[in-house]
Amino acid sequence: MKVSATSLNGSVKTMSRPSENYEDALSFKTRSRCSKTLKRKETKGDTDKNMIIVDTDVLIEIFDKKSLKGESALEQIEQSGEHIAITSVSLHEILYGIYKYGKHRISEVEKLETIEYTREDAILSAKLELDAEKKGCQLSRTDSMIAAIALNKKATLFTFNKKHFQVISKLVFF
Repeated sequence: MKVSATSLNGSVKTMSRPSENYEDALSFKTRSRCSKTLKRKETKGDTDKNMIIVDTDVLIEIFDKKSLKGESALEQIEQSGEHIAITSVSLHEILYGIYKYGKHRISEVEKLETIEYTREDAILSAKLELDAEKKGCQLSRTDSMIAAIALNKKATLFTFNKKHFQVISKLVFF
């Protein structure tokens, strides 16, 4: 099943939807592992770790209990030992799909550590989007927002859609 989402700049992205009901798509094992792995850690040592920002496409795969790609991604995240977070942009994209296609809100998604989109991110995001446009490359508004957050936080971005971000040379991938 395919799902279309319209980004802030009006472009339409199509992605596979795991099932008719997002609640059914999440097995208890995957939900609890994901929640334990991705939720905010409150220990002192975590602030010294590098940060990995998990992109929306990776989250979708992780939450799909039938996805081997998601299982592998979750294992990579667990083995990294690094600080993990999502962006408020990715939270919006995931919750939009849940609200639109799911019967229930998934509280585990809301528990994930979420990095807010700041004024500094907005400034950098606009520059990134314009720079890409000047180079004749396409960079969606949501991707420029996620990239700006990652760059400003000096974080690594974990995405399966590296080609979406290839125009941003300073961005580091997991």
